[in-house]
Amino acid sequence: MKEIRKIIQTYEQVDLSKERLALASVVSVEESSYRRIGARMLVRSSGLWTGGISGGCLEGDALERSQKAIFKGEPSKVVYDTMEDDQNQIGVGLGCNGRIEVLFTPIDPDDSDNEIEQLKRIYGAIKPAILLKIIDAPEETDLLGESLLLTDADQYPDEWQGMAADRLAAWIEQVAGEHRSRTFPASVPAGKIKVLVEFLRPETRLIIVGDNYDVTAMLEVADVLGWEAYVVGKAKKMSKQMVRLARRVVDYAQADELLVNDYTAVMIMTHDYDKDKAMVPLFAAKHPRYLGMLGPKKRFHKLDNDLPDMDLEQLPFCYSPTGLEIGAESPEEIALSIAAEIVAVFREKPGGFLKDKDGTIHERDYATA
Repeated sequence: MKEIRKIIQTYEQVDLSKERLALASVVSVEESSYRRIGARMLVRSSGLWTGGISGGCLEGDALERSQKAIFKGEPSKVVYDTMEDDQNQIGVGLGCNGRIEVLFTPIDPDDSDNEIEQLKRIYGAIKPAILLKIIDAPEETDLLGESLLLTDADQYPDEWQGMAADRLAAWIEQVAGEHRSRTFPASVPAGKIKVLVEFLRPETRLIIVGDNYDVTAMLEVADVLGWEAYVVGKAKKMSKQMVRLARRVVDYAQADELLVNDYTAVMIMTHDYDKDKAMVPLFAAKHPRYLGMLGPKKRFHKLDNDLPDMDLEQLPFCYSPTGLEIGAESPEEIALSIAAEIVAVFREKPGGFLKDKDGTIHERDYATA
C-alpha cells in the first residue's frame, strides 16, 4: 500500500494538462522474481517515474514501453522471461530464473474510473479490497486493461465483461480466503481472456503503547515500511520526532479510542508494569492480529498470573517475548526484530532462514485451472 500511496500522491501533483501518464503493473509471476503481483510503476511522459516493478533491471525497458502506451493511447503487455537464463533477454538481471508479465496501461485523466482513481477509493481503507483486471485478451478487442474495483472483499459483482456472477464470486472467494492474488483463464463471447483477481491489503496499523526513547526507533521502522503508526503515552514525554512520525498521539486515558482491525499490530513497550496491566486487557479485548509485549518470559508469566481472567498464554495473537531471535541489542535492532515478526505473522510465515526452506522463496501467484 505504501507504493500505491506514493503513486496516488504523484498523480495528484502532476500537471495533467502538460504531462501524460501510464501505469506499469506486474500481473503474473512464475518461479522467482524480486517483485510480486501488484507491484506498480507510474510513468510520466517526461520520463520520471514512481514505484517499481523489479529490483531495477526492468525499469529502463518499462519506461520505454510505458511511453509507447502513452503515445499510442492503448494498453500492451510484455513477458520478461529469464527461465532459460538467456543473456540476450531483457530482464536477465531479475537475479534468479523467473517469468513475469507486465501490463502497460495509459491513464486517461478524464476517466473518473481509471485505475489510479479506483485505487484512490481504497486509500485509508480498513478492509481488504479486490481489483479485477483483464490481463490477456484477443487483439481485435478493447478488453485488455479493463478493470473493476470492489472496495470490500466481501462484495460480489453482477456479470462483468461477459463473465457470469457465480464464476466471479468463486474467484473472489478463493483469493479473499487465501489473501493472495491469482490469475484465472476464462472464455467470453469475444474469445479467451485471462483475469487477474488482485487482493489489496489495507495499510498495516501499528499502535505503540509507550513514551520512552525506544518508541522512536519503532516509529522509524514503521515509517520506512509505510505503516500507519499511532502512539499511546504522555505527550509531555514524547519528542518532536515521535509526534512527527505518528499519525496520531493519544494519552493512556484515550487508548480505547484507537481503532483495531484485522490489520492492526499493537506493541506494548511502556517499561511500566502497572501500565501494562491496564493496557494489555484493553487491547486484548479488541483482538488485534498481533499483540506484542516487551520484556522477558518471566515478566509475561507474572502478568498472566496477575490477570487471571485473561489467560494470555491461550491468546493466539499474543507474543511475548516479542520479536524474532536475531540477537537484537540496540533499540533500532529490537524494532527491526519486532517489525519482522509482525510481517511474518501477517503473512502467515514462520520467520526462519530462507536457506532452510525447500522450494522457491514465494509461492506461485498464478492459477493453473
